[in-house]
Amino acid sequence: MALRFYNTLTKKKEEFRPIKEAKVGIYVCGITVYDICHVGHARSAIVFDVITRYMKYRGFDVTYVKNYTDVDDKIINKANAEKVSIRDISEKYIEEHDRDMEALNVARPTVTPKATENIDGMIRLITRLLEKDLAYVVEGDVYYAVEKFSGYGKLSGRALDDMMAGARVDIDEKKRNPMDFALWKASKEGEPWWESPWGRGRPGWHIECSVMSQRYLGDTFDIHGGGEDLIFPHHENEIAQSEGATGKALANYWIHNGFIKVNSEKMSKSLGNVFAIREILKLYHPEVLRLFVLQSHYKSPLDFSEDSLAEARAGINRFYETLKKMEDALAGKRIDSSVKAEDLTGKDRDVHEHVSGLRERFTEAMDDDFNTARAMGYLFETARLMNGYLGEKNFSATDQALLVVSEARTVMKEIGGVLGIFLDDPDAYFLKDRDREAEKRGLDTREIERLIGERKAARDAKDWKRADEIRSSLATKGVTLKDSRGVTTWAIE
Repeated sequence: MALRFYNTLTKKKEEFRPIKEAKVGIYVCGITVYDICHVGHARSAIVFDVITRYMKYRGFDVTYVKNYTDVDDKIINKANAEKVSIRDISEKYIEEHDRDMEALNVARPTVTPKATENIDGMIRLITRLLEKDLAYVVEGDVYYAVEKFSGYGKLSGRALDDMMAGARVDIDEKKRNPMDFALWKASKEGEPWWESPWGRGRPGWHIECSVMSQRYLGDTFDIHGGGEDLIFPHHENEIAQSEGATGKALANYWIHNGFIKVNSEKMSKSLGNVFAIREILKLYHPEVLRLFVLQSHYKSPLDFSEDSLAEARAGINRFYETLKKMEDALAGKRIDSSVKAEDLTGKDRDVHEHVSGLRERFTEAMDDDFNTARAMGYLFETARLMNGYLGEKNFSATDQALLVVSEARTVMKEIGGVLGIFLDDPDAYFLKDRDREAEKRGLDTREIERLIGERKAARDAKDWKRADEIRSSLATKGVTLKDSRGVTTWAIE
């Protein structure tokens, strides 16, 4: 099956045909670096991380470019408020962003350019637009004349006349048309500036991405992506700038991920419902957040809530419980190399056939518009099957059964690598999950360990009453103890 996905530009699913065989160029708009990242950033990052991972899995040589916008009104305002330079602010939040992405298992893009490193290219592109009479200068500001670009509105599906009639655009007497947008802004007191043919100033937001995508991927590249909030005006304006200057298509395919709502409300700072990635990861394993995102199609709206995270946590726990059972079954055992899949019979054969077909079903789902929701369904189905197989009373670790279990573990881990999950050792995962759950409930892990030590001393002294008191006290807090071979472990119920 060919890879097909929804193209925002044409408003339909299309078969992917790269410009260069087996190579893919992808540009995704990154963050404006003035604050820490929130769950909305996490969704976009995870979506395009999985898309690029899957492209590589399918054999494509991927060049993935994702920028940092490091000059912007918000950055300037924050720098002025804190009495530091914009570079101090941008570098701080680039580091914070990178730390969050690493925690989420988001692979670093091929190139991560900064806007301030591409000012010369912006000046050249603006000059070209002026030469083509697609822009004009007013008192040191340079504006793009949208009426001169016949394709304006083709990405968002809006007619320019309708946009002008209904647009909520600040009145600016310098503009010839209220929809015209700034390519270059004359410097004001307290703002950073660069020399240009139009005087000292700084670039507008939209011009930055046109220049950075062009620099690293060429005039026309394969895929442009971002959140659906960027379709208009940002991506619409990118098209106008780039295509107006080159006369060529900017990108052949456009992919946009859907919004995240919080308890069914739009996420916004004014409502106080913006959740930082780092705060979420204090309470949940990163793969919980990844599963939360991947259980829905990337274009669908996604409702973020405590219940949805709890469900995702339960799902990841089920996967790791299955992987743990498989690892325990395989531990210390060697499969006879003479045993082949075609030798299997009965239940072993049936389970192996399901497992060996998982790759094909996964690829079929992902080839259909990167349908991670369906792919996750196939993984859950396989986990249920393997739990039943391993849990049967008459299960015996024969060479045939071990072959089935080994294949299931290999395929699940392989697919997990594409989705950025199942990357932990099961034992390590459960320890991390336990400690996070303890913190979430306000439990002190050091105090729990101290009480377990005290209980051991009581047991050694045959003070069974005290030992039982400690067990009961911990149980009231949801802490369960398990004694095995002289070692006590604990878990959170």
